[in-house]
Amino acid sequence: MSGPITLLPGHVALVGGGPGNPELLTVRAARLIEQADVLVYDHLVGDAVLDLARADAERIYVGKQSGKHTLPQEGINALLVTLARAGKRVVRLKGGDPYIFGRGGEEGEELAASGIPFEVVPGVTAACGAAAYAGIPLTHRDHAKAVIFVTGHLKDDSSDLDWPALARAQQTVVIYMGVLSLPEISHHLMAHGMPPDTPAACVRHATTQQQQTVAATISTLPQAVTAAGLRPPALLIIGHVVSLRDQLNWFERD
Repeated sequence: MSGPITLLPGHVALVGGGPGNPELLTVRAARLIEQADVLVYDHLVGDAVLDLARADAERIYVGKQSGKHTLPQEGINALLVTLARAGKRVVRLKGGDPYIFGRGGEEGEELAASGIPFEVVPGVTAACGAAAYAGIPLTHRDHAKAVIFVTGHLKDDSSDLDWPALARAQQTVVIYMGVLSLPEISHHLMAHGMPPDTPAACVRHATTQQQQTVAATISTLPQAVTAAGLRPPALLIIGHVVSLRDQLNWFERD
């Protein structure tokens, strides 16, 4: 059953804003942004996406950056409920996809428990956008039979990831929020069997004109990223598919 054509008063739409390039928004996402009374948006949502909203729409920034949260997640959940109960048409706008490291599941749980009607609009997640625009296919019959998405926002001295599983051959590992932990990530992957010469890349500002990509190996990527001055937000892509970048790099032309 398809969703409502319009965003109704007292409803919330959890909308994926894509990886940064406004032309990668879905038609549904653009339509709901245009209809919204209130936009509750994250740090990674670009100005060109916000510009699709009505001039009189309220804009509430709730972005999270490393070590700096404007509003805790529980506060965002409560805000969405309050706005919907006030009869607002609410778009909760997130970078990438709401359900891939976007905490959309937590917000959906709160809305459902509070009896608030809501819908979810998928977006092009950062992993797919960054890989495509960096010339790196996430899967390839000759290089990767699986792809794994994990978060690099590590706890407990980086020991909370399944390093043996991540270090296996014939797969691509995409790590969100992992730039600051890159030296630890590199160390643990090699310590659990990943060959030091495994191709790896870091992509910043993916799909925009400011995109930067550094390609190296899992052993040398930490130094290469530091030398290039890449800082969060950025995405790590690890696996033999990265070796295809020289051939498939269609976006970052000199």
